[in-house]
Amino acid sequence: MINEYPYYLNYLEVKNSSLHGKGLFTNVDIPAESIICVIEGEVIDENECIRREEEEGNVYIFWNGDNYIDTAKNPLLRNINHLCEPNCYVEDRNESSLFLIAERDIKAGEELTIDYDYDEIYETCQCHIHKNEN
Repeated sequence: MINEYPYYLNYLEVKNSSLHGKGLFTNVDIPAESIICVIEGEVIDENECIRREEEEGNVYIFWNGDNYIDTAKNPLLRNINHLCEPNCYVEDRNESSLFLIAERDIKAGEELTIDYDYDEIYETCQCHIHKNEN
């Protein structure tokens, strides 16, 4: 059962990441299955999603099964990096938002990661390198 409260948005910060550029980190321990935050942004259709990806290089768009949610203007959520074995996952909340949920217990200071879950990422990701560093 997913715990709905408390959300951890106030305990997140963007810092340098060993995975890729900047990353999203927690300042507190987060128990498994806790809702970390709500992912919200501008709801757009598929054509606009494709346009933004191709023309603007926007890669901060989530799909919730019904709509595309552009989080490019969110200073925290745009920094969630991919990892093939992530510590978070995304679950539908409603037509215009999603939950970011802890896959496992996450310790203070850890970077929050999700599996981007699209074919192109697996061709270029460096997860095997970082997995072997731990």
